[in-house]
Amino acid sequence: MPDVTREMVLNKLRNVRGPDMEGNIVDLGLVSDVFISDGKAYFSITVPAARAKELEPMRAAAERAVREIPGVKAAMVALTADRKAAPQKTPAERHPEAPTGHAPAQRAGGGAAPKADIPGVGAIIAVASGKGGVGKSTTSVNLALALQANGLKVGLLDADIYGPSMPRLLKISGRPQQIEGRLIRPMENYGLKVMSMGFLVDEEVAMIWRGPMIQSALLQMLREVAWGDLDVLVVDMPPGTGDAQLTMAQQVPLAGAVIVSTPQDLALVDARKGLAMFRKVEVPVLGIVENMSYFVAPDTGRRYDIFGHGGARKEAERIGVPFLGEVPLTMAIRETSDAGTPLVASEPDGEVARLYREIAARVWDEVIAARQDKSRAMPRIVFE
Repeated sequence: MPDVTREMVLNKLRNVRGPDMEGNIVDLGLVSDVFISDGKAYFSITVPAARAKELEPMRAAAERAVREIPGVKAAMVALTADRKAAPQKTPAERHPEAPTGHAPAQRAGGGAAPKADIPGVGAIIAVASGKGGVGKSTTSVNLALALQANGLKVGLLDADIYGPSMPRLLKISGRPQQIEGRLIRPMENYGLKVMSMGFLVDEEVAMIWRGPMIQSALLQMLREVAWGDLDVLVVDMPPGTGDAQLTMAQQVPLAGAVIVSTPQDLALVDARKGLAMFRKVEVPVLGIVENMSYFVAPDTGRRYDIFGHGGARKEAERIGVPFLGEVPLTMAIRETSDAGTPLVASEPDGEVARLYREIAARVWDEVIAARQDKSRAMPRIVFE
């Protein structure tokens, strides 16, 4: 059986009529870059935001068409909004008062339209950092396990499309199974329900995706996974302030964000960017975690502040957000992360596990406080 190619997918999609039954979705320029891996095809279709529900049958038709191609095991297709992509007139061009593009739809009483909840998920927490290499993913997985140890039902979404690490951190292999409808059953280990692009694409495959594809993949992993009943879903964000972060802030009802940084000035400069982005889009910042805060030599017991110390605490105080705690730099964290046996699960009675449970308790307290604080309204996204 021949390998599935991008050209084969696009040729098949030329049989799918565009909006208003005019032309086809490929020649109208509505199809994003097509990504193919292990017999699975991933792409999005760009439509006016106001017509997303109306054009769902077009998305379903595109998915059915691609699945008919010999060699295609599955297709992941999503509708995404981009004001520049659709050449035909949108409803807003015909009716200028209507909202378009990335701006949030407005309700009659003013303010942003509420974001769609994830069925069964009580709260969604984003774990973010301004730069890579600060231990954000290790913090995410141990935070999720600590929330679970504190009595909550927890899921974990690996939103780092370009560098998914949860399969290795949680020692999970295999592929998720599709169940009824379009839903995918999440993978599980240590009692956590987990979803990651790393389960769908081979580890050595380079993900060369633009914004619409990132948005499409994230929203599918959020909304088309059978999470069941969860108190909290922890989302391990990619580093920086790009498409993934904006997608989460714009389209997902985040309870808040946890920022991870190391103590040194260079990391804090980047952490400030992440803080500023979440504040700009009015997502509550639940607090800052100082990772790799200090090192205690196992042979002498002497403490070394390798990256400095206290920088994240000072930054939290400066900008008025909670300081959630310090996590030391230890050999055990590195070894258990590499082995896929996170410390909170493998050494639940250890000192580091205790620190993570305390951080998790503070995070959950902030989530509850944010819900009760009427002044911390749901995010209203404004793009200048």
